[in-house]
Amino acid sequence: GNRGGERRSNALWGSGGRGGRGRGTVVTTVAFAALFVLPLGAAAPPNGSVSYVEPGLSAKAKKNPAEKVRVIVQSKAGVAGAKAAARGLGSVSRELPSASGIALELPAAAVERLAKVPGLTITPDSQVRMSSLSSDQLWPYAQNFDDLWSKEAVTCATDLLGIQLDPDCKSSDAYEAPAPPAIAIVDSGIEQRLDFGSRVIAEVKLSSSSTESAGDGRGHGTFVAGVAAGAALGFAGAAPNAPLVSVDVIDDAGAAYVSDVIAGIDWILANKDALNIRVANFSLGAPAGSIRTHPLNRAVQKLWLSGVVVVASAGNYAVDGQLGWVQTSPANDPFVITVGAADMGLDVAIGDDTMAPWSVWGYTADGFAKPDMSASGRYMIGPVPVGSTLVAERPGSVVAPGYMRLSGTSFAAPAVAAAAAQVLAHNPHFTPDQVKGALMLSARGMPLVTNRAGGVGRLDAAAAILVSNPPNPNAGLNQFLVADPNGAGQVFDDAAWAEYAAANAAWNQAAWAEAAWAEAAWAEAAWADAAWAEAAWADGAAGE
Repeated sequence: GNRGGERRSNALWGSGGRGGRGRGTVVTTVAFAALFVLPLGAAAPPNGSVSYVEPGLSAKAKKNPAEKVRVIVQSKAGVAGAKAAARGLGSVSRELPSASGIALELPAAAVERLAKVPGLTITPDSQVRMSSLSSDQLWPYAQNFDDLWSKEAVTCATDLLGIQLDPDCKSSDAYEAPAPPAIAIVDSGIEQRLDFGSRVIAEVKLSSSSTESAGDGRGHGTFVAGVAAGAALGFAGAAPNAPLVSVDVIDDAGAAYVSDVIAGIDWILANKDALNIRVANFSLGAPAGSIRTHPLNRAVQKLWLSGVVVVASAGNYAVDGQLGWVQTSPANDPFVITVGAADMGLDVAIGDDTMAPWSVWGYTADGFAKPDMSASGRYMIGPVPVGSTLVAERPGSVVAPGYMRLSGTSFAAPAVAAAAAQVLAHNPHFTPDQVKGALMLSARGMPLVTNRAGGVGRLDAAAAILVSNPPNPNAGLNQFLVADPNGAGQVFDDAAWAEYAAANAAWNQAAWAEAAWAEAAWAEAAWADAAWAEAAWADGAAGE
């Protein structure tokens, strides 16, 4: 949720208290370590002869059969199978190849007719909402991004009014490090402004909402992009020379449909090679149960397995820092990097760092622990369009024309996304699994965070680029990859995984063996064997 009311007395370094404890009011993305999993009490997905319908849809069909509902239909036979099953029942709004299905609007009563077709998974095309918001510009130094900047980056920056400080500055001067690949910001759009120069190399609008305006009407996407790759003086982002791609799926009210987000993923898959997109940031989240039935999980896994690092915000609905449930997609996905929001405290030292009390952590419906790691997400300052709805809703958070102070896991995620791009700049041959391993292995444990609320620890960008042979935190999952029956590449065989995990609680032990993570600074403190003992998660994983 928005933390726009939280303040510190100094806009750059911050002083004073940590602000109120309030909890977020919008569902957001969540971050946590996708390691051990136990199949939980969710309804079984289709086995080929039976179709799965989310219980809420069945209830709606019985209560209001004439009501029009938006659904996503996934089929074992891919898009063609889903279209064939739905023929004559409703209006197909989108084909969703990465989710092997379609988005469909139909009367609620028709859901039961559709469910009689074997091999389908039918879920609501529910609304997705953004994670959240803040800033004092302590965070780049605390996470060692400044070690990756050059002196020339300052002369190529802009001032608060957006005036370029050195008109003769060339983009090649702005950064001495190797050029990172493009980062796709799947959000509300990115305003074309001098913070980014000419680095917004492509943009596409895919929102199906009637409240979507030109540009970034919400302001959230521009802020997220600023954290990832802004270059304004005093507000430099994590990778100020990274190319950006704007994938606009969120409307001016801060909402989207799951099918809009999946359409964004399909667009990235179609354009990633031409635009060199190797990182995608999702500071948003859709209500989700098991990864086995949610189409957004299937889509982000397709993106990951195609070579694109997926970073997701954990979400802002924790209660006073207590253990909870990671209830949104794609944060609940075991493959992706889920990011929680850390509070940097009053200086760059890690000794007083804590986790924001609203940064969610815990288990997913499938038993995976999340987030994987954390980054600064409290008291962040970033760019926003002056006419955006965020500015209108939170005028007290404006610190200068076109800049706001906001907080949330939404703004922790793009720091990690930018760090992933930095890792790929130095190690272009790395796979997404290797990037995830490098970021997690180099993360620093926070002495005051004694639980797993921050995952393996806080981001250290400079250390991450030096990891030459990272372990694979997804090794346990990768044994269940199979050829995609509906296209090129691989997919995760969740049915085979679930069967194996049910019979063997130590299915993922090899991925986290002591030899693989030897000498890791956080190994004993954060991810000791006890953290993954059966007693630690078997009982709680099924929910209440």
